[in-house]
Order: sequence, then structure tokens, then C-alpha cells
Amino acid sequence: MNAITWSLVMAGVLLNASAQLMLKAAASATGPIVLSWSGMTAATPRMLMHAGWWGGLACYAASVLIWVLALSRAPVSVIYPMLSIGYIVNAIAAMFLFGEMLSATKIAGIAIIVAGVCILTRSPA
Repeated sequence: MNAITWSLVMAGVLLNASAQLMLKAAASATGPIVLSWSGMTAATPRMLMHAGWWGGLACYAASVLIWVLALSRAPVSVIYPMLSIGYIVNAIAAMFLFGEMLSATKIAGIAIIVAGVCILTRSPA
């Protein structure tokens, strides 16, 4: 995978991870959403007023455009699994931003993901 393709993949992954973090911030500010019509209608205005909602959607939109560029340059069987890098980014960022715990099992899972991504990027296309 050349530098441009790698950059596109990483930009797509980071935008996708950023979208998740922003949406989490919006959802945290809104509070638990009751799965009913009244719960949804009560939460919607609060969600729409939060910058994380709009930032998350913007990051998703940008990530889709960048992802299509990456897909045009590399096999989907190689780059799609690289989305798992987003798990690593989100686990670490959630620890700092939301106080979520990074347990030994999560760290072991992250190590497995890193190994898998390394194997994928070194495999012939």
C-alpha cells in the first residue's frame, strides 16, 4: 500500500473514530434515551442542540468520501479490516475524554488488533 492510500485509510479511520466520540459526547449530554416515541421526541431537541451531534455527522460524511477514495486504490479485503484501528483510537480516547476504563482484556484485544493490522498491511494484495 502506498503512502497516499495509507493516508486516505488513516484519515477515514480517524474521522470515523472522531464521529463516534462526538456522538458519544452528545449522547452523554442528552442522557439515556428512552426507547419510546415520547422518549425519542424528548431527546431529539437536546441532541440537535449539541455540537457533538453535528460534528459527528460531519465527520461521518467526510469519512465516507475519503473512504471511497481509499477503496478506489486498494482491495477492500485489505483496507476494510483496518477500520479496526478505530477501536484502538476510541478505547484510548474514551479513557481520557469519558473516564472509561482500559482493562487488561481491552489492552490484550488492542494488541491483537495491532498484530492483525500489521499482518494485513504486509500481505500481498
